[in-house]
Amino acid sequence: MRKPWFFPIAGMGNGGKLGCLNFLLMFNSTIAAIATAPGTGAVALIRVSGGSALDVAGRVFSGRPRDSWLPRQQHFGRILDSSGQILDEVLLCAFLGPNSFTGEDVVEITCHGGVYVTHRILETLLEAGAEAAAPGEFSERAFLNGRLDLTQAEAIMDVISARTDLALKAAGQQLGGLLGREVEEIRRDLVSVLAHVEAYIDFPEEDIEPESFEVILGNIRQIEQRLKRLLSTARQGQMLREGIRTVLCGPPNAGKSSLLNRLLGYQRAIVSDQAGTTRDTIEALIDLKGIPLMLVDTAGLREGGEEIEQQGVARSREQIAGAELVIFVVDANQSADDVEMVEVPAGATSVMVLNKSDLPRHDDWKKVEGISVSTREDASVDAFREALYAILTEGTELRTSGDMIAINARHQRCLQIAQSALDEARQALLDKLSPEFVSIELRETLSAIGDIVGRTDTETILGEIFANFCIGK
Repeated sequence: MRKPWFFPIAGMGNGGKLGCLNFLLMFNSTIAAIATAPGTGAVALIRVSGGSALDVAGRVFSGRPRDSWLPRQQHFGRILDSSGQILDEVLLCAFLGPNSFTGEDVVEITCHGGVYVTHRILETLLEAGAEAAAPGEFSERAFLNGRLDLTQAEAIMDVISARTDLALKAAGQQLGGLLGREVEEIRRDLVSVLAHVEAYIDFPEEDIEPESFEVILGNIRQIEQRLKRLLSTARQGQMLREGIRTVLCGPPNAGKSSLLNRLLGYQRAIVSDQAGTTRDTIEALIDLKGIPLMLVDTAGLREGGEEIEQQGVARSREQIAGAELVIFVVDANQSADDVEMVEVPAGATSVMVLNKSDLPRHDDWKKVEGISVSTREDASVDAFREALYAILTEGTELRTSGDMIAINARHQRCLQIAQSALDEARQALLDKLSPEFVSIELRETLSAIGDIVGRTDTETILGEIFANFCIGK
């Protein structure tokens, strides 16, 4: 029999008796869920986690006896329902806590990937004593058991939702603990500074010595630089996680659909010399050197036209209003008389594309600044990609190799709070205020930094993080 072991109540903060009670109730339960994506496939995976995971699985598994299961080895057998009917032939693998993903006993059942059979097996496990897992509950238990910090838990969904190699690389490094380690180092430095300051609080008759003053001030400035470097990765994190909603717009027959097709590398939109061919919006994702761009091809902007075309124009304007990047495409071979310009939404980036550069440029466009493109020439399209990448990454230190920290919006909020409090601490020190004032701001900084990895009162943010997870994770 294995020795009993205990769950470390990490990150529970000051939730009081109710928080501890909820925690204990959680770990008295055994949860189960389908871990693979919905739909039909060759195989599916069902997870069970909790103190009774092995017992629950043993009640429905017919094969090797429950007490002879070898950890981390697969065992062939059958799943039987409550009436003894065979549901499927499966492979069962047990992971004994604390050496498992959640830190608890975990059983993974690999079955055939039919929708009905996987749900029947899950129902049978629930009848045998398991409870249906909530979204993100497996990862939440891993965090509460100290198997992951909050940044690693968030990285699980980043890995799942990554749409480019660069996004996957950044998510993988965060899952490996890169951001967590950086934050922990900053925490340790802050604790050291705080201890230094509070030593003078314990001896109020002594002022901070000049040498100690310079050491404390220097350490604070070093921490400020580290916070600044982390905050500088926010834009990269946003681009990699969310992508950039990009709208191709302009007058009819300017070559918007042709440009879309060339950027995609295949024929996604119908191309015709007839004006007004595109009546509705067309969306497609492209990988721009690691940055995911959701391209939206829209109907040509012009007054008049039949009712259906005008509905398409109205949708074009709606898409432009919600765009982060507006690419306005014109036929630089034609007059600008009938070209209707658009109002770019606040905060969005706009790019003028002078299309059909393989033809003579009309006088109306000779003094207009923009990117010249010919969708008939591979080199021209490649040059457009490079120019677009340069525009999107201007002012952003976009890393593509080495350590890739890319913070998310929650990390950014915490770091901004920490940065502000640390600035107040530094100013209080320079103003020769009482060490108590410096200590208060340093503690505020420490709390905000701790929130990133779940070192302080995390109960208020756990719901925000794990509510967006898929069931089974």
